[in-house]
Amino acid sequence: MSLCVLTGAKLLMIATASFTLQWTHSVEKIEWRENWRVGPAGLRLIEASVRGSGAGMEPGDGAVYKDGWWTWKPDIAPQQQLVLAASGATPSGWTLCAANSCRELGRGSGPAPIISVCP
Repeated sequence: MSLCVLTGAKLLMIATASFTLQWTHSVEKIEWRENWRVGPAGLRLIEASVRGSGAGMEPGDGAVYKDGWWTWKPDIAPQQQLVLAASGATPSGWTLCAANSCRELGRGSGPAPIISVCP
């Protein structure tokens, strides 16, 4: 499978079966990360983790605390696309890690990056 990342007018295709999204919450300044799987039904959230709680960042049902992270397995349907909106108040943009490489996406204002399964 391949992952398509649209940033402005640039399209990036990444051959991968999974990826991780990481960011810092704009209000709480706490790290968050999600592990996703790429499949024929869309993008499936496998696991979410957060380093703390507050302002809309409560760990999900069944969360376990280990090595400084609250981690749980969200039960949501596969998504056809992810739109990575940013408030501009975060210290960094979104970080996408896939295929042994990480890149920053969506820092500040401008069009929100869109992630989807490549056709």
